[in-house]
Amino acid sequence: MARGATDIIHPDVQRLGGLLEMKKIAYLAEEYYVPVAIHNISSPIGTMANAHVAATIGGDFIAIEWHAIDLPWWPDMVREGMIIRDGHIIPPKRPGLGVELNERVAIDHAKDQGEVKEFLQ
Repeated sequence: MARGATDIIHPDVQRLGGLLEMKKIAYLAEEYYVPVAIHNISSPIGTMANAHVAATIGGDFIAIEWHAIDLPWWPDMVREGMIIRDGHIIPPKRPGLGVELNERVAIDHAKDQGEVKEFLQ
């Protein structure tokens, strides 16, 4: 960034080390006036985590991607239902991330259901 080699960064919070690491990267980008668009190929819980980070990184934040628009069961993964309406994330009313995983839906759509069921027991 210091050499002007990028016009925008597109980090993936779930792959780069979590919320705090994302904030560090965003603060570094802000020092060089490089905007941030968060890569979000995750569940509603990951999406809400990304929204929490986005709310803290300031004016250089552009957007959070959302790739799950074609998955009809995506909103059912959390007990709150759809957390995105008209292109906006609905602010949670509960503490923490504000959403609770619906384990049954997560198990039903897990790649390896056996491992997930064993993990949750």
